[in-house]
Amino acid sequence: MTVTALILAAVDLLAAVLLSAVYFRRHRRRDLVVAFLGVNVGVLAVAWVLGTAEVALGLGLGLFGVLSIIRLRSSEITQREVAYYFAALAIGLICGLPHTDIATPLLLVGLIVSVLAVADHPRLLARARHQTVHLDRAIADEGELRAELERLLGGEVTALTVQQLDLVDDTTLVDVRYRVGAVRSNVDSGLGSRLEATPAADREASFADLLGGTR
Repeated sequence: MTVTALILAAVDLLAAVLLSAVYFRRHRRRDLVVAFLGVNVGVLAVAWVLGTAEVALGLGLGLFGVLSIIRLRSSEITQREVAYYFAALAIGLICGLPHTDIATPLLLVGLIVSVLAVADHPRLLARARHQTVHLDRAIADEGELRAELERLLGGEVTALTVQQLDLVDDTTLVDVRYRVGAVRSNVDSGLGSRLEATPAADREASFADLLGGTR
């Protein structure tokens, strides 16, 4: 085993631990931390044994296929966690294959960890939300459905997909993506401008009328 291989093994372990620490700090799932580290070290060991120029491409494709089958037979995970899985796999594969220089694998490993750390940062697209909502009314009109979801969620609906419209049981199942606070702030600003334009003697009555209209 060469010195370059030992250095890359140390880089792999450091990157895998760092990647798992980023994930656990933000999402607090210990079982997936174990999975990420196990996948990384396992791929590193297999790549060491089979890492020749002739089998490198087939090895990479085979490992991705095997892990895809494992995922189908395991508990459901989110797309975010899939990204961490494949990042751990890619790091192990990059560090396990033979390299003539050490700069390229170091650059690729650093790029993978950095991109995931930034892309999964809580402040990136912090107002974007995704929920599956089960309403106790059958709402066929999309405009009415959008208004009802914005009222319930307190945000601006950016996309919605009706998954089930049950006219017998009077229910609606909808997948909705929205931005929190957007509609609420617009309503508040609109309410303030309308009250400001109202004469002082009529503001109390107007305020009561507006509250009554929003219920």
